[in-house]
Amino acid sequence: MLDIKYIKENPDEVIARLAKKGKDAKEDIAQILALDTQRRTLIGEVEALKAEQNKATKQIPQMKKAGLDTAPVFAELKAMGDKAKAIDEQLKEVETQLTGVMLGLPNLPDNDLKEGGKENNEPLRYWGEPRKFDFEPQNHVDLCTSLGLIDYDRGTKLAGSGFWIYRGMGARLEWALLNYFIDTHIADGYELILPPHMLEYECGLTAGQFPKFADEVYKIENPTDNRMHYMLPTAEAALASLYRNELMTEADFPKKLVSYTPCFRREAGSYRSDERGMVRGHQFNKVEMFQYTLPEQSDAAFDELVTKAEALVGGLGFHFRTVKLAAEDCSASMARTYDIEINIPSMNGYKEVSSVSNARDYQARRGNIRVKRATGKTEFVHTLNGSGLATSRILPALVEQNQTADGSVVIPEVLRKYVGVEILKK
Repeated sequence: MLDIKYIKENPDEVIARLAKKGKDAKEDIAQILALDTQRRTLIGEVEALKAEQNKATKQIPQMKKAGLDTAPVFAELKAMGDKAKAIDEQLKEVETQLTGVMLGLPNLPDNDLKEGGKENNEPLRYWGEPRKFDFEPQNHVDLCTSLGLIDYDRGTKLAGSGFWIYRGMGARLEWALLNYFIDTHIADGYELILPPHMLEYECGLTAGQFPKFADEVYKIENPTDNRMHYMLPTAEAALASLYRNELMTEADFPKKLVSYTPCFRREAGSYRSDERGMVRGHQFNKVEMFQYTLPEQSDAAFDELVTKAEALVGGLGFHFRTVKLAAEDCSASMARTYDIEINIPSMNGYKEVSSVSNARDYQARRGNIRVKRATGKTEFVHTLNGSGLATSRILPALVEQNQTADGSVVIPEVLRKYVGVEILKK
């Protein structure tokens, strides 16, 4: 959620910055300003009525002592009470409307981001060299099938399209990737968190996924009450609410968390022809990095997360690139995002395997997550997240980039202690 004080002081700037994200916010901002004015007017009326009520109430003992009739005063108090109640109801409705409009606004993009979408994304740096083959390379679907790593047909039989099964060495390779990621993060001082995979609505609201994207998750009916639960689309949705409605101290920061979860996405719409196999699916595994920081630590934390994601991909020996996203390509909740994109040879291009993002205080405002400074001042914290990493595109890149002419796959050195072999053969 944006800072309403900032909106009131800089309405034109907010409109211009949101336009960089493709959001025409002129009507929203006008409505927010009007509702806020109405809210403050109603608050003033209620406070004035309460002051009159207090004044009238203080007169009653004196009137009784003087033997005067207090009935008119009581009638006046009742009338004022009824009027105050009506104004309170109106105030509640205005505040509900105001909150609804505020929750619907995306985060402001950082000023240095280019406007527009993917066409304006900016590759910042490249790592390694693309694999050059002296034979006709296979795609990851054929490699994983021939090596018995992935069972696509039975995955579809069990759960429908967009699902697969890891088998044998494929399951061990998937688990090796997860162990490599987690071990690296723990060694860097991150606390391992294993959250629930089923969350309540407030988690999506705090993360910024709801209410706008509530239809893009798998919802679960609760047979005992009307609460909405949903399967988490990423561990970020849980970690962003870990300290919801809490007040922390400066000594608590930074908080560095890492979490492994399966992720569940509806992925509505048809897949492109090059997105076969595991590249897009309804369930995949991901290790997520997350940080809570003081505002002045925010930029350094972002750089740290980007460097960590790059190091993980680089440790696997891959060719990849780091891309700064244009404003419209950043998600609604984020002020800035860098993608780590890996080369998958059969796709003749790059696929994102990590998004590192800074939400600034946007999620903290939605979740009321604050810090009390040593000076006594209270302010909202900053939240950041980064994939560290998602495996559903790492594994396809791994088998394609490391394949040999006979259809075998060489295991990256950092994974061999987990897998127990150096080469996967038929």
